[in-house]
Amino acid sequence: MSAALRTDGLTRRFGARTAVDRVSLRVEEGDIYGFLGPNGAGKTTAIRCILGLIRRDAGEVRIFGEAHPVRQRRGVGAVVETPAFHPGLSGRANLRRAAAYAGAPAEDVERVLALTGLADRAGDRVRAYSLGMRQRLGIARALLGRPRLLVLDEPTNGLDPRGMHDVRRLLARLAAEEGLTVFISSHLLAEVQQLCNRVGILHRGRLVAEGAVDALLSGLGEGRAVEVEVTARDPERARAVAEGLAGVTVLPAGAGRLRLRLDGLDAAELNRALVEAGVAVSALVPVEHSLEDLFLRLTGAEEAS
Repeated sequence: MSAALRTDGLTRRFGARTAVDRVSLRVEEGDIYGFLGPNGAGKTTAIRCILGLIRRDAGEVRIFGEAHPVRQRRGVGAVVETPAFHPGLSGRANLRRAAAYAGAPAEDVERVLALTGLADRAGDRVRAYSLGMRQRLGIARALLGRPRLLVLDEPTNGLDPRGMHDVRRLLARLAAEEGLTVFISSHLLAEVQQLCNRVGILHRGRLVAEGAVDALLSGLGEGRAVEVEVTARDPERARAVAEGLAGVTVLPAGAGRLRLRLDGLDAAELNRALVEAGVAVSALVPVEHSLEDLFLRLTGAEEAS
């Protein structure tokens, strides 16, 4: 079976800067694939190359085995960055125009409105839509013509928690009930971990990891010392004490968090050392590995802040 999407050596340069550096990834049919990386990692540039919106300098792109740059996009729906609509027209009218331009059947409009939960507001002008509703309308437009692969660039960017939840639930339903393969770029690691079964991590234009989420996370703990996260009244004092202890390594972590690797010192001994040094410890818990841990491990502490 051909992959839904495969790139081999995908490269894009802007002058002397290489924005996408020999990226080879594989998205299987039925995947919800998370394309991860911080802002500026090259995700949007890679997506634009995949979709043929900008030229690539090297490499190959195949979509369901098709390499022809026009034919391969017949089965693709996409939302790249913030979707734009005519604000004075209703959601339904915007989709009817899009369907006419794309040659999609007119009856498809009502189908995608129902799929995205917008049927009740389809008659309202888009200027009255929330950002989350506009994002769902963008996905509805991408679903016209019944694509097999849905490509979304930062679809939850700028949304509040409710809007993020709505988009995440929609994408899960589209994959489960409509059989779509979903390729979603994001820098929101916790969001992706809740939604995606496979991920690729991009760092400075290069793909530094790819695979099933469970397999990548299980590999973090193999052959490694115990890791703990410490919550203390004075985290900077706790860090200074930990740095002076044999068998303790301070790990990259988000702001206000203290994560330690224990090699030769157990958690009880660490707690006792902190308390004896005058550090009030309110919690000391084993770390459950996440995509954030994996990302920090692969890209270094400079992305943690």
